This record gives sequence, structure tokens and C-alpha cells, in this order.
Amino acid sequence: MFGAEYYEESGPPRQVTVATIVVLGFGVLYLLLGLMALTSAGDQISEVVTGSKGSSAVVVVVAWVGAVLYIVPALYLRRGRRWARYLIIGIAVLGIVGGLLSLPTGLLGLAIHGGLLFLMLRPTTKRWFRR
Repeated sequence: MFGAEYYEESGPPRQVTVATIVVLGFGVLYLLLGLMALTSAGDQISEVVTGSKGSSAVVVVVAWVGAVLYIVPALYLRRGRRWARYLIIGIAVLGIVGGLLSLPTGLLGLAIHGGLLFLMLRPTTKRWFRR
């Protein structure tokens, strides 16, 4: 419908903006989880996340790796980097699988990651990343 020059002037489509906000939100949540696991509540957090006390270091590392996996592509998504879109698609697929494996508690994550995948596979989004 519109050529690449339309997107150049007006910025990324709304789907990319929404996906960027959602992905950044997940990254911040992972970052906060890692920081909270460093506090005196670390044992309780590690027990909830891993099922055993005393593994807060594992929770911190996994949370910060998760934060990086969400925040870095989010920063490049609005710049039109294809690798960021592909990484978000991969993360969304993993989130959907994780949500399905943890039903019914994973229903919210399943819905959010399904929405992310939907946004990244929209024709408008595909066209913008091909420009």
C-alpha cells in the first residue's frame, strides 16, 4: 500500500511500537526480579522460582540473562533491525511453549507472548522491516 519512504518519514508502524513497549516491560520485570533476589528476600524468591532455598544466585543470573534477551532487541526493534524482530519472534515462541507447559498459571504469559508473535507477523510489520 505505502512504499518504504512512507515508513521512513512517519516512523515504525504502531505494531512495532506496542511490541517494543511490551518487550521492554518484560525486560524491566526480569531486571527487577534479579535485583530483588539480591535482597534479604532472595531465599523466598528462589524458593518460589526454583523450588528450593539458597539458589538466589541462579535466580539472579537467569533473571539478568532474561532481561538482556528482552531489553537489547527492544532497543533495536524501532530502528528496523531485522535480527531484533527475529529474536522477538523466537522469544515469543518460547514464551508460548512455556505458557502451554504451565497452564493454567501460565495463561497470562501465553496471551502476552501470543500477542507479541501476532504483532511481529502482521503484514504491516513485515513490510516495514523489509524496507
